[in-house]
Amino acid sequence: MSDIYLKEKQEVLRALGKGEIGLTTQEAKHIQREKGYNELIEKKKKSVLCIFLEQFKDFLVLILIAASVISAILGDIESAIVIGVVITINAILGTIQHQKAEKSLNSLKQLSAPNAKILRDGETKIIPSREVTVGDIVYLEAGDFICADGRIIDNASLKVNESALTGESLAVDKQDIEITKESPLGDRINMVYSGSFVTYGRAKFIVTEIGMDTEVGKIATLLKNTAERKTPLQVNLDQFGKKLSIVILLICVFLFAISVWKGEAVIKAFMFAVALAVAAIPEALSSIVTIVLAFGTQKMAKEHAIIRQLQAVEGLGSVSVVCSDKTGTLTQNKMTVINLFVSEINENVKNLTFDLPLERKLLAYSLLCNDASHIDGVKIGDPTEVALVDLAERGNNQGKMELGTVTQIREKYPRIYEIPFDSDRKLMSTVHQIEDKIIVITKGAVDVILEKASQIEFDDGVREITKKDKENILKTNLSYSTDGLRVLGFAYQEIAKEEIYNITEDNMTFLGMISMMDPPREESKAAVEECKMAGIRPIMITGDHKITAAAIAKQIGILGDKDKAVEGAEIDGLSDQDLIDYVENVSVYARVSPEHKIRIVKAWQDKGNIVAMTGDGVNDAPALKQADIGVAMGITGTEVAKDAASMVLTDDNFATIVKAVENGRNVYQNIKKSIQFLLSGNTAGIIAVIYASIAGLAVPFAPVHLLFINLLTDSLPAIALGLDPHSLGVMKEKPRDKDESILTKDFLMGILVEGFVIAIMTMSAYYVGLENSGEAAASTMAFATLCLSRLVHGFNSKSQKAIIFTKEIVNNKYLFGAFFVGFILLNTVLLVPELSGIFEVTALSSELLFTIYVLALANLFVIQVLKWVQNKIKAM
Repeated sequence: MSDIYLKEKQEVLRALGKGEIGLTTQEAKHIQREKGYNELIEKKKKSVLCIFLEQFKDFLVLILIAASVISAILGDIESAIVIGVVITINAILGTIQHQKAEKSLNSLKQLSAPNAKILRDGETKIIPSREVTVGDIVYLEAGDFICADGRIIDNASLKVNESALTGESLAVDKQDIEITKESPLGDRINMVYSGSFVTYGRAKFIVTEIGMDTEVGKIATLLKNTAERKTPLQVNLDQFGKKLSIVILLICVFLFAISVWKGEAVIKAFMFAVALAVAAIPEALSSIVTIVLAFGTQKMAKEHAIIRQLQAVEGLGSVSVVCSDKTGTLTQNKMTVINLFVSEINENVKNLTFDLPLERKLLAYSLLCNDASHIDGVKIGDPTEVALVDLAERGNNQGKMELGTVTQIREKYPRIYEIPFDSDRKLMSTVHQIEDKIIVITKGAVDVILEKASQIEFDDGVREITKKDKENILKTNLSYSTDGLRVLGFAYQEIAKEEIYNITEDNMTFLGMISMMDPPREESKAAVEECKMAGIRPIMITGDHKITAAAIAKQIGILGDKDKAVEGAEIDGLSDQDLIDYVENVSVYARVSPEHKIRIVKAWQDKGNIVAMTGDGVNDAPALKQADIGVAMGITGTEVAKDAASMVLTDDNFATIVKAVENGRNVYQNIKKSIQFLLSGNTAGIIAVIYASIAGLAVPFAPVHLLFINLLTDSLPAIALGLDPHSLGVMKEKPRDKDESILTKDFLMGILVEGFVIAIMTMSAYYVGLENSGEAAASTMAFATLCLSRLVHGFNSKSQKAIIFTKEIVNNKYLFGAFFVGFILLNTVLLVPELSGIFEVTALSSELLFTIYVLALANLFVIQVLKWVQNKIKAM
C-alpha cells in the first residue's frame, strides 16, 4: 500500500493482516517466502586483490610498468626494481584507503533492533527482528529500537526519537489518527520507522514495510547507488598524467630516432630513451601528494577535523558551497530559555535578575511540573524540560531561589498525582501540596491554556482574565513563534483534597510563558562571514520546521534579505533542470528528506560548484556520499554518517569546517609548489638531453644518474615544499574553478623558464668538464650540477614572488633538512671512490667541484631576479 499514513487504521489492518489478532507462524513464513527477511541486503564487495589490481589502471602507472618490464628484459634490473617498488607502494596505499571507506552499510545494519516483541499465533512472543514480517503486530515501550516501518494502531503517549532519519532533535509525539493531507516523513505522526527508538510511552503497530523497503532500507539503496566523486586534484592529476606521459613519450621517440640516425646501437639508444622516460615522468608524485595530504590530516586533527579520505584535504580547498545541518552544527544542540513572560512583562533571560517574586514562582512551578533531572552532572529528560531545570539552577546559584535547589524544591513539594502530557490535550498537569494548599500546576500550549484560564496573576495579585489580556498574551506568543522559539504556557489552580484524583484542568489562573530555543553557537556568525569573504555560499538544510530554521539562519547571516527559506515539499514538483536554477536564491531548506538532500547537492554540483555537506543522521548518509566533501558530526553523528563521510568533526562545529577549508587551500598551494619543483627539474634534464643530441654531443647523463636524481634528491625537497608554512591570505581569495587545470598558462611558463635556467647551468658545467678532462668528467659535472641545482631550486619553488631577502625563504626547516641530506648524498657519490663505478662518475678536482657549487647556486639568484622582474611587469 502506498501512502499508508493517509489510510484509515481499519483499512490498513484489513489490507495487511488479520486485524489486531496478528499473524500465525504459517502465515508469517508464507509472507517471508514472498518478501524475504527483515534485513538490509549488502551488495557483493570487491576482493582486496581486485581493489589492489585496480590501482594499476592509471595511464602514468601503465607506462612505468612497461618501462620496468623493458628495463628488466634488457638487463637493467636496478631500474626495474626501483620502478616496481614505487608503484607497488602507491597501490598498497590506495587499497588501504578504499577499504576504510566501505563501511556504511554495515553501520546501517547495526541500527536494527536485535529482537522484537510481537503478537504471533495469538500469543505475545519475543523473536529475532529479522523474522518480523509485514502484517505482524509489534509492541513498543520506552527504550525499544523499532524493528520495521509500521502504522500505529494503539497508542499510550508514545514519543519516538527519529533524529537519525529526519535530523530533528526533539522526540515526536505519536498518535493513532488518520492524516488527511500529504506530509513529509517527520510529520507522519501515525507511523513509526525502523532505526528510530522509543523515548516515552507505549504503543502497538502493524508492520507495513520490512528490510530494504523501509525508510532505512531506501537510504541503504541510495548509498549503494551513489557514486563517490573524485576531488578536483584527483581529476587534474589524472588529466595531467596522461598529457605529460604523451609529451614525454613523443620526446623519447624523437631522441631515440636521432640517436639511431647518428649511428648509435639500437639497444643502447632504446635503453637511454627508456631511462629518460623514467626520469622525466615524476613517478614519485603520487607518493609525495599522499604524504603531503597525510601531514595535512595531522594538522587538521589538532583542530577537531578527522580526515577519513586523504583527498578530502585538498578537496576542501576547492569548496564553493557548504550545505550545513542546523542542530548541533550551527547551533549548540541544547535547548535554552530565551524569554520569560509574567505580569505583562517580556523579560529576556540575559537581563533576568530573579528579583520579581512572580518570576521565581514561575520557575519553581516549572520545576514541579517537570520530569527532567540532573544526576551527577548528567542531564536526563526532554530537552525543553532540561532547559527549565538549567535556568532554575542558575537562579539558585545566584542565591535568588529562596526555595533552594531543584532537588530541595521537589522534596519540599512532592508530586501527589499527575496527568501525563497528551498530544490531544497538549497539556501536562501535576498535583502538589504547597504549604497548606493542594495546587494543580499545568503546562502546555499557550492557546489551550488560555481557553481554560479564568484568572491571571500579576505582581499585585490575582484578577479575572480579560479579552485584552488574552490578546496581549497571544500576540507575544506569536512574536516568539515567528522568531522560531518553542513556547510553554503555565497555569495553576487550587483544589480540594477530594478532587486530587479527579482534576479537570479548568478554571485555571494563568501564570506566565517561557520561550526557548536551541541557540546558535557563538562562533557560527563569524564563521559564516568568513565563508562569504572566501567566496563560499553557506546553505542550511535541516529536518526542523521552516520558521525555526529561518530564524536561526537570519541570526547567523545565512539567510539574507533576498534569500528564500523553503520546505522540501516545495521542490518535489521541480525537474532536475528546474532545480538547478531554483537553488540559486534559496539559503534555507526545512523538513527535507534524504532524496531532497541529494537533489540539492547535485543541483549545486551541476552548476559547477564543489559542494561540502554536513550531517549526523542516517538520513544524511546518501547526501554525504554524493557531496564532493561529506562532513559528519563526531559527537552526535551516527556511525552510518561517519562511514559515508570524508571528514568527521570532533566538536560538531561549523567553524571547524571553515578552518578545514583554509587548511585545504594551503595544502593545495603546497602541492602545486611540489609539482612545479618536480616538473621544472625534469624539464631541465629533458632540455639538456635534447640540446646535447642536436649539438652532436655525447649523452650528458647515464640512466643511473637520472634515477638517482629522480628518486633520491628530488623526493625530499618535494615533500618539504608540501609542508611549507600555511598562509592566512588564502581565505581572501575566491574558490578556484573546479575545471581549472593545474597546468595553467602561467604555471607552464614558470616551469619552462625555470627548466631553461637550470638546463643552461647544467650544460655550462658539461662544457667546463669536457674542456678540462673529457667526456667522463663532462657527464659527471652535468649530473652533479643538475642534481645540486634541483636541490637549490626547492627554495625558488616556495613562492611565485622573489623572496631571497625575506624571512619567507628561511621559514621551512624541512626544506633546509632536505637540502642538506641531498647535498651529503651527492657529495658521497662524488667523493667516495668505491661508489664511482656504481654511479658511473669520475673523480673531479677541487676547482671543478667548486664550479659545480657556483653554477648550482647561480640558479637561485637568476630565477629570483626573473620573478622580481615578472611581478614588476604584472604590477604595471
